[in-house]
Amino acid sequence: MPDKTKITLSDIELSLVKNVDWILTKQVIIEKVFAIFAAEIPVINEVFLSKDQIPQDVRSCTPKIFKGENYLQLPYVIMDYPRAFNREDIFACRTMFWWGNFFSINLHLAGKYKIHLKKAMHNATAINREDIFVGVNENQWQHHFEADNFLPWNNFTEQESAALFEENDFIKLAIKFSLDDWDHVPYLLEHGYKRLTALIA
Repeated sequence: MPDKTKITLSDIELSLVKNVDWILTKQVIIEKVFAIFAAEIPVINEVFLSKDQIPQDVRSCTPKIFKGENYLQLPYVIMDYPRAFNREDIFACRTMFWWGNFFSINLHLAGKYKIHLKKAMHNATAINREDIFVGVNENQWQHHFEADNFLPWNNFTEQESAALFEENDFIKLAIKFSLDDWDHVPYLLEHGYKRLTALIA
């Protein structure tokens, strides 16, 4: 027989399981995130895909927006655009909404795309790095901003960041935005895309 303590609901859990309003509200919020991301596609077309430095196979990609329920136990929405993935080579601009945490943009380069754009990124050291984070985790598919995954780029000297980009199999740069800034997120995302593009194009 199942352990009763594992299936019994607390008062709060019972209240929630009987209340449809909160789950319907969640669905509305997720739909609004999809709308925010879809509205950024023309911006990305102009900011990223108009640049000659961006490889042609990346510029010919199509957007992908999808949702899930369990990134570290919380719902999320992701837009990959521009995107190019295979086992070794990755070029992805990943825009993410993570329930209860943040919006973020990740620029993720690996394989031939890392090699192609690493020099341009190294030459971009004079660009303002404030509020840009560098991926330091060996697992390139983590997106949280704890210290074992992302660190502020300003924490690194130019030599240290160049060495990190050289030694790692991938490069990840990220910007995050507070959920408190929801009404300004379209502008913030656009500004974030421009900042990240300026590093490689």
